[in-house]
Amino acid sequence: MSKSLRILLTVLSLLLCLCMPLVLCSPVSLAEEVKSLPMDFSAGSEPDENGWTQDGYSDETITVAMETVEEEGVVWRIARVTVGHASQLRTATAGKPTDRSTSTAKPSSMAKAKNAIVAINGDYFADDANKTTFEYRMGVKIRHKTNKKKDLLIIDMEGNFHTFIKSGTEPAKTQLETYLEEGGTIANAFTFGPVLVKGGEKLTMDTGYGYNPNGREPRAAIGQTGPLSYVLVVAEGRSEDSKGTTHQELADFMYDLGCIEAFNLDGGNSATLVFHDGFYMDRSAASERAQSDIIYFASAR
Repeated sequence: MSKSLRILLTVLSLLLCLCMPLVLCSPVSLAEEVKSLPMDFSAGSEPDENGWTQDGYSDETITVAMETVEEEGVVWRIARVTVGHASQLRTATAGKPTDRSTSTAKPSSMAKAKNAIVAINGDYFADDANKTTFEYRMGVKIRHKTNKKKDLLIIDMEGNFHTFIKSGTEPAKTQLETYLEEGGTIANAFTFGPVLVKGGEKLTMDTGYGYNPNGREPRAAIGQTGPLSYVLVVAEGRSEDSKGTTHQELADFMYDLGCIEAFNLDGGNSATLVFHDGFYMDRSAASERAQSDIIYFASAR
């Protein structure tokens, strides 16, 4: 699929959502009627077995559409998600969420335990217990120090994304303090990055950022496209079928998908997209990397 065709399909999808909300985007129109899931580490509601299709899932509280795009030597895996309540965007950790935790588990196992419709790996905060990061999971503060070398993503209690760039006009710490002083809330917070799209603007990537920004690597990213609407993306890499992508190419892709905010997550062998208790990518159980956390979407029926 060409880049121009992908952009056209994204625009048409948005127009359909505006014109046919009751048919295609019912979770958005039913947002006030969808119950809130607990703001804790409990699992989401059990999915409706009749809601699954080969490339998606839908019930009265959530729609998920899965898509594979092959473009310029890269295989992209995409999940488009719309939920009826912000609490359906959830996180899970491998062990007790503490600042000294080093517990890990396979993303597919965590996703299954939480009744996830679709899930992606997080920022693997537990790979170093001494790492300086700002981390929240399901409203629980795990670590509270910003990292001067890393960008920050906050998801508030309304399900909206707020990104903080280390190289902004103010340090990320100052930006965060201002956000909280102005009444900002935190459901989940991730230290990784870089920020790919901010305020609807595609960013030019810092070529000195960590995680081999100019190299072609497997990547994972999450973006918000509108109120309670999101995309999860994995770019496969290190294989004959898919060469991986740079940070800038990932930013280009997330922007073309219609993201107003987008954030790079842990990549490399950590990049994992799970759908319906299986991998939505070219991966085997034997090659799955155990990690500290996932981001997932659940039904609230």
